[in-house]
Amino acid sequence: MYRLFAVCGLLCVAAITPGPNNLVVLRASSRGGFRAALPAIAGIVLGGLLLLALAALGTGTVFMEQPGWRRGVGAVGAIYLAWLGMALFRAGLAAPHVVTTTAGPPLPAGVAGLVGFQFLNPKSWVMVLTALATLPADDLHSCATLTAMFVLIPTPCLLLWSVLGAALSRWLARPSIRRGVDVVMGTLLVGCAGLLLVEN
Repeated sequence: MYRLFAVCGLLCVAAITPGPNNLVVLRASSRGGFRAALPAIAGIVLGGLLLLALAALGTGTVFMEQPGWRRGVGAVGAIYLAWLGMALFRAGLAAPHVVTTTAGPPLPAGVAGLVGFQFLNPKSWVMVLTALATLPADDLHSCATLTAMFVLIPTPCLLLWSVLGAALSRWLARPSIRRGVDVVMGTLLVGCAGLLLVEN
């Protein structure tokens, strides 16, 4: 029981603190409103569940026994995040006359895009593998509880980020402010990528 409480705390902290998923949701809702972020949220949650299922079926063991694989996936994910961050950063620095309401880098979007994004997001892998490591083997009740937690904890956290983005949408309608936010968000993504590479 205490292990599940520990996992609950881990999921809460991972889901509410700024990270790649939160920034994608924030950006989607700030550009298209609350509803525009719902496909991204669904993709993040479904992607997390798919990662959890794959790790439970044995992928997690491969990553634990083959550190090279784990480091490789982490490095590819961090490089992808850094590329997204640099693209956002450059979009924010672009001349005002080339920036439109739809300008910006091709961030992951929609359910399918965010499901795939979870496989390149090292933070998602770390969360899944850490959560699974706390469970006793073949404990079906704990597995079912963990599955429910992977839906019930990240969803409201991501919804909060989408509400924040929607609340900021009027403010972000000004091109100069939007460009500044893109620069900040790009910097944060590059920072996340750097931290992931250091931890990897």
